[in-house]
Amino acid sequence: MSKDYYEILGVNKGASKDELKKAYHKLAHKYHPDKNKGDDSKFKEVNQAYQTLSDDQKRSQYDRFGADGPQGFNPNQGGFGGFDFSGAQGGMEFDMGDLGDIFGDFFGGGGRRQAKRGRDISTEIDLSFQESIFGVKRTILLSKQSICDICKGTGGKPGAKMDTCKTCNGNGQVREMKRSILGTFETRKTCDTCHGQGKTPTEKCGECHGKGVRTKQEEIDINVPAGINAGEMVRMTGLGEAVQGGQAGDLYIKINVRSHGTFKRDGLNLTLDLPIKLTDALLGMTYNLKTLEGNMVEVKIPEGINHGELLRVRGKGVPSGRGRGDIIIRIQIDMPKKLSKKSKETIEKLKEEGI
Repeated sequence: MSKDYYEILGVNKGASKDELKKAYHKLAHKYHPDKNKGDDSKFKEVNQAYQTLSDDQKRSQYDRFGADGPQGFNPNQGGFGGFDFSGAQGGMEFDMGDLGDIFGDFFGGGGRRQAKRGRDISTEIDLSFQESIFGVKRTILLSKQSICDICKGTGGKPGAKMDTCKTCNGNGQVREMKRSILGTFETRKTCDTCHGQGKTPTEKCGECHGKGVRTKQEEIDINVPAGINAGEMVRMTGLGEAVQGGQAGDLYIKINVRSHGTFKRDGLNLTLDLPIKLTDALLGMTYNLKTLEGNMVEVKIPEGINHGELLRVRGKGVPSGRGRGDIIIRIQIDMPKKLSKKSKETIEKLKEEGI
């Protein structure tokens, strides 16, 4: 016996699409298999009835021939909202990707609507060692997709009338049918015609040809923070590529840092290897250190300092919110490779003294 889809949904034959949808959501919520008193068979039956009656062409065919159709119902050809088993290995193939949106439509009042978003883009800049330590403001020239200056993103000629979009009837979204393990469901996506705006211009913008965006070069100011490391990324929200009717993506800037002739970085500290003569290590000395700011600082090398010993100059390292790091000096004693006869005699005397 042929199924009565109107009876399954509890509506009369003249029911509107809104009435069908309201009845469908109520019954789908009632019979959903994940609920305590859910009924899988009734859930599928309700879904099949709705998918048939909500489609004008299928509803017309159903009203004429019933659920079996003129030559019998064939689920392998799509049928009235049936699964497509024809291309699956072992007999079944399901799309699980949209179940979250589907269930949200049942239980959350309309499902999730993901906003349209432009593409993220990236670039690189090179900094000197000093710029990475103290921060710097840079301006770069970047070619990217941006909102059209003429139409301001509407896609219409300035002054042109905006009509209601015929594709989505002004809703900014269109409905799509998605198949899943639980049946065929209705989801929504941004309208490709009006790009979610619900309106289309009667005359297109001559600059962007109705796209609302165009590729152009833009100057972008970048405030590089003090103490940034090589390889770090600076994220600039909303400065990626624009998209009509949506949010622009982000711009990511990779930082490259050129090496310094004297210093290396170790966290918040700056390090350097200081080569000194053996005599300076024995007798001590004063070393004039030039900081990154260009100032001179006197560093006292004490008598008898050892190879590899560390000296610290406080507060002259990398700035941070917790203050500044230090400069760490590692002593490297240059041992003489050849000694004169006089030098050997002097060292022999020192040896006799136990030095």
